[in-house]
Amino acid sequence: MIATINRKGYFSAAHRLYNDHWNYKKNIEIFGKCAHSNYHGHNYEYIISLTGEIDPETGFVFNLQKLKYILYDEVERIFDHKNMNLDIQEFSSINPTIENIAIFIWDKINKKISSNLDLKITLYETKNNFVEYNGK
Repeated sequence: MIATINRKGYFSAAHRLYNDHWNYKKNIEIFGKCAHSNYHGHNYEYIISLTGEIDPETGFVFNLQKLKYILYDEVERIFDHKNMNLDIQEFSSINPTIENIAIFIWDKINKKISSNLDLKITLYETKNNFVEYNGK
């Protein structure tokens, strides 16, 4: 039998959307207030979904306690109360859009789970703006 488990988490972080190859005017045209030089922040909410076979011995798709610790180490510890552009090395050269943040999180978590599980990230930047990413 196949099931999907989900775990929700939260972090607060700042970022600036900016393309260094463009001038300030073009960045403001494309990214709006998100390109302002003093950064801005969000209270992010994310949902991690793991789909796979239910283990007949444990009854688990994946141990949720273990997932809790993975998410702390690979998401919350890295992002919470950080400036993504300045504090997270990968985002010094990658624009920290919600899409790129979701891909970053997916890559971190995917390294910590079994390859027979399907992983999906749902990341809310605001209550109305969110992205889903499943590694494809």
